[in-house]
Amino acid sequence: MSGPDIYDRLGVTKVINARSWVTNLGGSIMRPEVFAAMEEAGQHFVDMDELMRAGGKVVARACAAEAGMITAGAAAGNLLMAAAAITGTDMAKVERLPNTNGMKNELAIFKAQRNSYDRTFETAGAALVEVGMPKAAAGYQLEAAIGEKTAGVVYVLAPFMERPLSLEETIEIAHSRQTPVLVDASAEVPPVDNLTRPVRIGADMVTFSGGKGICGPQNSGLLAGRADLIEAAYLNYLPLGAPRSGIARPAKVSKETIVGLITAIELFLETDHQAVWEVWRRQGQHIVDRVRAVPGLRVVIEESENRQGPQPVVYFEFDWKGPSPAEVREMLAEGDPPVFVGSGGYGDEINIPIVNVRPGEEQIIADHLLAALTGN
Repeated sequence: MSGPDIYDRLGVTKVINARSWVTNLGGSIMRPEVFAAMEEAGQHFVDMDELMRAGGKVVARACAAEAGMITAGAAAGNLLMAAAAITGTDMAKVERLPNTNGMKNELAIFKAQRNSYDRTFETAGAALVEVGMPKAAAGYQLEAAIGEKTAGVVYVLAPFMERPLSLEETIEIAHSRQTPVLVDASAEVPPVDNLTRPVRIGADMVTFSGGKGICGPQNSGLLAGRADLIEAAYLNYLPLGAPRSGIARPAKVSKETIVGLITAIELFLETDHQAVWEVWRRQGQHIVDRVRAVPGLRVVIEESENRQGPQPVVYFEFDWKGPSPAEVREMLAEGDPPVFVGSGGYGDEINIPIVNVRPGEEQIIADHLLAALTGN
């Protein structure tokens, strides 16, 4: 099956994605150049190690790092960061994972940064050691958590994620104990400067999703950092000549994915991001202008490090008498076409990331949102 109506043929409903680059709505839309590169890649056989190394050089340049590699998403990047920190380039340790008995296998992580994806570190055999309280932590608590069995410190950068200590403070403390810092920055690009920031300020390894803001294949990711740690990650992925596959074998990357992500990275770095954000602002402003007059609501465009580009946010004031935010989201998702919007943030708000809103869809979103809010 192929063609523009493939989802219709399969009986799968196409939706409007105003929730961002979330996996359960398919990530992002790849550009035509990426599709073309993937099609070309699929027509040939290559030495996969050679291709992986070539892709790693592109990642390293993009992240201003000593070395890099392409992974099967940022979650696979977390797995490989943990494995690399635990084993280094010791093949005897590589072949034992996930059995880490007798190894330095603890990863310190702020309690405030625990999340539904951090078990990807545990998949490698790591034990997560929580630092601080649910909303805060002090430097001395991180210092106390780093001991003889500590292989690394995990730091998570994500929208609305607590930062008990800054990344800079965390790096300073960890490095004073000769301990690497592993950064999960899955959804932190754009802005483009975030690709280089973690390594620039001293992080030892960082992973990004390739299928979100970079608009590469949904099952792709970037891993960058110190050359010795990236080499350790390679060994845990593709240990050439070893009697056993690496711990990350289930997260293998196809030649089509590697070439697609390389192409997407190059396009992303060449993009005029200010021009893209200006389009997002205009689309978002259309929604704000349509909805802002509804009594009991505060509707604004917000731009901050917690927002993925400029986006409309609907706040429900104390005198709001209409349906609850959850009911509004449900009505939008059950519409024709279904519209999926964001939630959470600073409260029970409705936020509308424009990053995946196609031209003209802002009008449909505004129509459906206004109808759900007012019943008209």
